[in-house]
Amino acid sequence: MKRLIALASFGLATVLPSFAQHTEQNHGYRFEQLGTMLRTPNVYRTASGAPGHMYWQQQANYVIDVELNDDNQSIKGSETVTYINNSPDQLTYLWLQLDQNNRSKDSDTPKVTESSIGPRMSMRALEGILWHSDDHDVKIHSIKDASGNPLHVAINKTMMRVDLPQPLKAGETFTFSIDWSFNITDRVGFIGGRPGYELFPKDGNYLYTMSEWFPRMAVYSDFEGWQNKQFLGSGEFALTFGNYEVRITVPADHMVGATGELQNPEEVLSSTELERWKKATQTYDNPVIIRTQAEAEALEKKKASGKKTWIYKAENVRDFAWTSSRKFIWDAMAVKLGGKDVMAMSYYAKEANPLWEQYSTRVVAHTLKSYSAHTFDYPYPVAISVEAANGMEYPMICFNYGRPDADGTYSEAIKNGMIGVIIHEVGHNFFPMIVNSDERQWTWMDEGLNTFMQFMAEQEWDRNFPSRRGPAHAIVPYMRSEKKYLEPIMTNSENIIQFGPNAYAKPATALNILRETVMGRELFDYAFKEYSRRWMFKHPTPDDLFRTLEDASAVDLDWFWRGWFYGTEPVDISIENVSWYKLDNRTPKEKKAAAQAEAERDETYVSKEYNKKDVPQTVIEADPATRDFYTTYNPFTVTPEDEEAYKKFMASLSDKEKAILNKDLNFYEMTFENVGGLVMPLIIEFQYADGTSEVERIPAEIWRKSESQVTKVFVKEKEVVRFVLDPKRETADIDESSNYWPRQYQPTRFELFKGAGGVRGASTGDNPMKKAQKK
Repeated sequence: MKRLIALASFGLATVLPSFAQHTEQNHGYRFEQLGTMLRTPNVYRTASGAPGHMYWQQQANYVIDVELNDDNQSIKGSETVTYINNSPDQLTYLWLQLDQNNRSKDSDTPKVTESSIGPRMSMRALEGILWHSDDHDVKIHSIKDASGNPLHVAINKTMMRVDLPQPLKAGETFTFSIDWSFNITDRVGFIGGRPGYELFPKDGNYLYTMSEWFPRMAVYSDFEGWQNKQFLGSGEFALTFGNYEVRITVPADHMVGATGELQNPEEVLSSTELERWKKATQTYDNPVIIRTQAEAEALEKKKASGKKTWIYKAENVRDFAWTSSRKFIWDAMAVKLGGKDVMAMSYYAKEANPLWEQYSTRVVAHTLKSYSAHTFDYPYPVAISVEAANGMEYPMICFNYGRPDADGTYSEAIKNGMIGVIIHEVGHNFFPMIVNSDERQWTWMDEGLNTFMQFMAEQEWDRNFPSRRGPAHAIVPYMRSEKKYLEPIMTNSENIIQFGPNAYAKPATALNILRETVMGRELFDYAFKEYSRRWMFKHPTPDDLFRTLEDASAVDLDWFWRGWFYGTEPVDISIENVSWYKLDNRTPKEKKAAAQAEAERDETYVSKEYNKKDVPQTVIEADPATRDFYTTYNPFTVTPEDEEAYKKFMASLSDKEKAILNKDLNFYEMTFENVGGLVMPLIIEFQYADGTSEVERIPAEIWRKSESQVTKVFVKEKEVVRFVLDPKRETADIDESSNYWPRQYQPTRFELFKGAGGVRGASTGDNPMKKAQKK
């Protein structure tokens, strides 16, 4: 409906906004500063989000000898740990993680996992209920100090306390050794998990992915003390930086890849492989195959006797992982980063070809370049991708999936899934392997930040890459979930119901919204780089991230953290009403004529039409005595007084006021309702009658004085025919039907079909490559 704004005696006063009182009980809550919800700044962590001038962290250096038994799938090892107490505190004991005990017979993981019986049960689901782990816990054979004296220990499931013979004072070092062993689990079997082995029945060979495989120092920090929360499976790892020297003894025909740099290539590689490796270190455009598929297949068929020991060293890493198999094909190429060369490489069995040979190492190289551009130059010398029907990350090495069908064909979904998981797992080198957050407590600090980075790298890989997580609209199904299935992002890792959406997708989406919509790319990118650089090789907390992004951008984001990270409310903003106004700049004659036309329209109704026939004569028409002044008075006649008042008003206007008056402006008063509760910027597209359009962006702070409903007037020279809220789906609004004015309704389509569906559990994915080969 179009309304005219009457001309006031001094021009445009009637378009000033109203300052009505707001009485909502929750007024201002969403825009209150986080205040005491964040840790108090101190000498270790500043209010700006940077490490303080007295920041410290512990260090643990390892020398490890480990031997793989390929006959019975077990390992035994000896490690010497040198623990450096950089804290100002005196320690009377140390805590180590025994993550392998998560797979023991007495593990708490199956005990605290709900289970039920359905009418149809898969064998894997049933075995998960039975949980008959065959003695897979860590066997600690001895723990001694540097003089060979036994140390007292206490093992509590996945954590082991080592009691010190005397307190370890600030600045002191303690060295001790551990002998241990365990039976490796079948990671594709019913226990599953990150580490273990995979048996290939056709050729009888194993592929080992060894992680969480040795007693590892827990983190002792300024903000938490010892992080000795039990490992139940979801909350991953909080680990201490240090230097590693690891000697890995395996069957002589195995290929080994590991964290760090190989120290004895002349001893473990053939002369041909060594020559190819040297070529790879000088090749930057295409991967060089160091062990070919034909060579790997020959090794599969005839197992060699004897053993080899591969020696790896790694500096300033928080963990160490390795892989071993005679099935491995190996390729590598160099990547220029920050003035130095980094070796990108892949290990994979023939079952992964041709997909892996074409893509894996190229994706590793791309990931290093993309992440480095958005954070800091990758500082390590190596980045490895291993095909292991898995998805897990460790410093400089990760295990990924993406196996074609037996005939070598694959669907596009398999290819994109493989590329996505390689980007994700290689990207974890940045978060949390270098920016070393506490995964046991805050999964989102590594998974969410890394998923955000993954989204950017995927789009830089392929403009049409089908990224599952990152775009705002992709989080909408999760945000629509019932309240009982939602918890804030700031929830402990083990307590999350919808783990993927909560810890991966929602924080990634939030960061993408910050970058694209709230802060803008320039401000966000600078602030995110600042966070990444500040906390390289350190232990950040959520507070440090929140504070740094504000500190480096001058954007107050407390409302954003409160809504997206501490709350569960969804975004649902509705255009509730639009009123159209125009300045009344008509002459008295035009105004009276318009008023007369409107009055005549109002006086035209059905009864009046029928009475023209049914009432031949009214009283007024029949009796002159009933007539008076008003019988013939015409209120729509323009009087000399009307003309004079109009001339005086026009003469009083300045040139600027006349220009405004003559522009024939359109005033659109829009009312927005915050239905969902999560405040967000208002992004409005105005579609004009001439076919053009424009977008206006109103910061989220418009809600600060009225969090449930706001009204805003927009002045346009053109006539608007449609208003669209969030036209590019930037805010994760869960109900887009209320984002249009006038309302836009579209039918929900349903499909007509005949016959039954596919067999339960059978793949219905499309594989055009396979179809093309059959032609």
